[in-house]
Amino acid sequence: MQNSYTALGSLFEYLNYDCDYEKWSQYLIEKLKEQKVGLCGVDIGCGNGYFTRALYKQGFDICGVDVSAEMLNKAKQIALQNGANIEFLLGDITKLKLIKKCDFAVAINDCLNYIPQSKLFSAFSHVAKNLKKGGVFIFDISSSYKLKNILANNLFCDDGEDITYVWFNKLKEDSVEMDLTFFIKGEDGKYTRADEKHLQYIHEEDELVSTLQRAGFEVIATEGHLGKEKTERINFICKKL
Repeated sequence: MQNSYTALGSLFEYLNYDCDYEKWSQYLIEKLKEQKVGLCGVDIGCGNGYFTRALYKQGFDICGVDVSAEMLNKAKQIALQNGANIEFLLGDITKLKLIKKCDFAVAINDCLNYIPQSKLFSAFSHVAKNLKKGGVFIFDISSSYKLKNILANNLFCDDGEDITYVWFNKLKEDSVEMDLTFFIKGEDGKYTRADEKHLQYIHEEDELVSTLQRAGFEVIATEGHLGKEKTERINFICKKL
């Protein structure tokens, strides 16, 4: 949505402290190595760049792409602090156009949930156009079960030392509308309020597999988070034909 990831853009990685980024990134790296991919890749919907940095540290020639300038500004800052010379680009998966074709593409942590059903084919087709023949595409979604039964019509909140947020979710016909309010502590000790709206679309596994095939991909495997049961998150490992 238009005002998504303005306040959250610079806070995303900080607020996801409990998702075990290290284990998640190792899972991703292992899946890429299993597919024997080349070194050139793109991290789509890179956010603050954790997975981009993890791939860079493993020797991959990786760039990050995101639709949020705030996300990218923070990603660049953290990369420089870690001595990682990574290129970060402003871009939309449904219009993706890179200067060279890649060996692989990844889109981790709900990137595809922000794409409506009507634009899925465009998103997958643009990823395919930016991959070499035989290139690998790995992405995940929050499952239909998670969005409908865990997030929808529910309230979440967290009161941290520097940031407090309240997160309301409402189930729509094919999506979950998310209203977030942040109270962010400044250097002067005063708090600033910021409000955002997000819309995550509900996708079914078979729908995605069919669309991937139409876009020129072979779906090698689907599995749950870190290779476990496909309950709250589903991973797709695909290869361009």
